[in-house]
Amino acid sequence: MKIIKTQLINDIQILRELAKRYNDLCHDPDQIRRRELWRTVHDLKPVTPPIYVRAFAWQEMPESHCQCVDQFFRGFEFFFRESLFRSTFGDDFIFEPWITVPAVYACSGWGMDIPRNHAQEPHGSFKVDYPIRELCDSDKLKSPRHGIDEEKTLLHVEKITSAIGDIITINTDRAPAYRMWTADLSTDLGYLRGIENVMLDMMDNPDWLHRLMGFMRDGVLAAHAQAEKAGDWNLSAHQNQAMAYSRELPDPAPNTNGIQRRQLWTYAASQEMTLVGPELWNEFMLEYQIPILETFGLSAYGCCEDLTKKISYLRKIKNLRRIAVSPFANVQKCAEQIAKDYVISYRPSPADMVSYGFDPNRVRRILQSDLKSLKSNGCCFDITLKDVETVQGDPHRIRQWVCLVRELIDRSGCNA
Repeated sequence: MKIIKTQLINDIQILRELAKRYNDLCHDPDQIRRRELWRTVHDLKPVTPPIYVRAFAWQEMPESHCQCVDQFFRGFEFFFRESLFRSTFGDDFIFEPWITVPAVYACSGWGMDIPRNHAQEPHGSFKVDYPIRELCDSDKLKSPRHGIDEEKTLLHVEKITSAIGDIITINTDRAPAYRMWTADLSTDLGYLRGIENVMLDMMDNPDWLHRLMGFMRDGVLAAHAQAEKAGDWNLSAHQNQAMAYSRELPDPAPNTNGIQRRQLWTYAASQEMTLVGPELWNEFMLEYQIPILETFGLSAYGCCEDLTKKISYLRKIKNLRRIAVSPFANVQKCAEQIAKDYVISYRPSPADMVSYGFDPNRVRRILQSDLKSLKSNGCCFDITLKDVETVQGDPHRIRQWVCLVRELIDRSGCNA
């Protein structure tokens, strides 16, 4: 018992020291500049494009090793250490002066188990055992609901508050579990039915697939409405795969329950539909995503999928503000179609940028060409580095990349 108590004291001391450093970081005056930068780009106004490092192979860095024994505390230690390391990059990421405790959800999901068969190697892939094998299996689905285990949530909040609540604000996120990947329909459809099966269903079982998509759309909408009625949406629930600042919506903020969806950013993608043509993708996916997206204030669309030939359909989304131009997209054609109408989230390939050696000449060649396309079409854009699975253990590579990108922005004339 004495050993456990000693470990707990050590864990809290570790957290308190990290929390103080993180809190200082959040109040650096440059955070004000970064917020204004993102507001301006989301206003579709001329501005120096923000740089956003979304992923950086954190697991390869020695600093990622945590010391807390308590697994709950360890999660916050991980957040603090990752944030402090991230702060050295020099990009335009915003550090918010709070930490978030996610609610413990009491949700039914879709009412079906989705087994995953994992590979043996660390960080390996997994194969899903799709539960909808026959069409009639869809009758077993249950509509999701919004529900929170209040007792467990309170225990978590009290535990972290007692440890570091006097140092930094503790935010509780009570917004529904069905957001991002659990609300874009595409992700869960892939898990439930399998991408190959869905593509066949578009031809062989279109009426059945339409009924399934309608059921999923209505289920997500119902869960969102339940959360809104309960007063559980909050301003820390913005989601747009970037920094969620704009002059049209309230800023992100902690402990602001009672917010309506129209005050928030939302996000969706359809990576599972990458190989589906524009017409069928529109019919079987986008048409069902739009009613969900349009209940929010502003929306962003796209992740790693190639949207080059689908932009004309995306224009139907009334509150769309951001479109992802992934490493697989044609930057020139996307820039020509999007022009000044939406913010482009320009996403060069991490393999070319930082993952397999750092070759400044290669980075310059790629970015100079793409920046020229974006500038010549008058595009508002950010430069997002994401899905960096490795930097080959090099702790300096991301910083070098950010410095080089800033240099190229200046040389290209993209700076405001």
